[in-house]
Amino acid sequence: MVNIDFLTLKAFLSENIDFLIGSRLQKIQQPTRRDFILYLRNSGASKKLYININPSFYHIAFMSKENEEKRSIRIPQKPPMFCMLLRKYIESAKIIDAVVIENERILELHFESYDELTEKHILCLTIELMGKYSNLILYDKDTSIIIGCAHNVGPEKSKYRELQGGFKYIYPPQTEFKLSNELQKQFQQLDERKIKEYLNKTEFKPAIKDDRYTLFSELLEDSVRQTSVSAMLDNYYADFQGKINLKNEKKILIDLTNKKIKRTQNAMTKISDLLKQRNNTDKYKLYGELLTANVYKSFNYAKSIDLFDYINNQNVTIELDETKTLSENAQKYYKLYTKSKNTRKKSEEMLNNLNIELKYLENILYSIERAENIDELDDIRIELGISNNKNKKQEKILVEKIKISNFDVYIGKNNKQNDYIVSKLAKDEDYWFHTKLCAGSHVLLKINGIEPDEKLIFECCKLARKYSSATQPSKVGVIYTKAKNLRKPPASPLGYVTYKNEKEILV
Repeated sequence: MVNIDFLTLKAFLSENIDFLIGSRLQKIQQPTRRDFILYLRNSGASKKLYININPSFYHIAFMSKENEEKRSIRIPQKPPMFCMLLRKYIESAKIIDAVVIENERILELHFESYDELTEKHILCLTIELMGKYSNLILYDKDTSIIIGCAHNVGPEKSKYRELQGGFKYIYPPQTEFKLSNELQKQFQQLDERKIKEYLNKTEFKPAIKDDRYTLFSELLEDSVRQTSVSAMLDNYYADFQGKINLKNEKKILIDLTNKKIKRTQNAMTKISDLLKQRNNTDKYKLYGELLTANVYKSFNYAKSIDLFDYINNQNVTIELDETKTLSENAQKYYKLYTKSKNTRKKSEEMLNNLNIELKYLENILYSIERAENIDELDDIRIELGISNNKNKKQEKILVEKIKISNFDVYIGKNNKQNDYIVSKLAKDEDYWFHTKLCAGSHVLLKINGIEPDEKLIFECCKLARKYSSATQPSKVGVIYTKAKNLRKPPASPLGYVTYKNEKEILV
């Protein structure tokens, strides 16, 4: 990834200086500890100045709505302390100047602000884009006294430059101008005179190519031209942020789901072991019946009795409670039989419910791994009960639809979509497809009164296999049946169905 350098920051300012100077700061938001949004308005136009001081992708740009969604901006209900401080001192203030410090990745915005006594102050918001030292600092221009910082820097972090409220703001130690690694790559074929020409340019041709960007499109072969330096920075870093955010969110949800799966599997193992250990139901019933059949022997108050098991054709010794009669011992075994039978029934029900839960969680895991954006993961968070986003719009559920031989085929990418396919889209005669014994998407073939041929059925089976957790290149069984053979059990989780009259094809 390319890191922003002095030349790019200078080009950004040069491009936007007319809008910045004279603009009024209408609103300030701080989504996280490391990113800020300044809502600026000038000459009837409004823009969002996005500042990111994350050490991995520090940058500044005017943010588009599309890239705001890519970055998954979420505004907290309670603003951080530094955001409140900025609102107190510079919200509604006007920018009267903007400068980039020579040879540094530091942009300063000078605000004209008035205190409670209507006394004018010039406050400077300094945006330092310097890797792990990136910071946002507000200080008084006249006294150089710091009002507040996004990150305080104490003596344990820096011996030369402490940054916190009440301290005097000083610039980092001056260094010689150095080309960034990316510019060095782009300039390596040029002579010294040509490089100087590029460094003194005031007009730019910003462009992006894969994981690189440039201010001079002719120096980066096959690059895609951008409308402006700001758009280049916004598009370039938003893509990285989107990918990193998605990866991090996926990891969190995968870890959480795996813990739930492990707990469910452990519970199933314990119940299965208990069923094996307490599998005496039939024995208790047999003992009760044998004692009842031999109650005439008046073999009371004994420790045990030897009887002939006429069912299994063998002799059996039955332990007795010597304080009870033979008839009372028979009743004792019948009670044990009833209790064991009820326990077994409840345990089997629990085991069945846990098995449904396990399949559901495996499907959740598959959906997380397949998710393509943060919104899909937000749906999964709500589904898992770890987020209750009441403000999330009730958007229409969009299910991927493709055409095969003029037939519509729908593919569910998560449990919400799978449930929608089964409950809303499927008609009785439509065909439903799903991989056997592994998590995957529900695939629905809409037939509209025309019976599909074997080739079309097989194509749908291949789609079900493709959109599943099955690993390549193993063969996988894909089951299919008509939608009228599907049933959603009461209180079952999203996307869970039972089926009958299914057929299976190996793919």
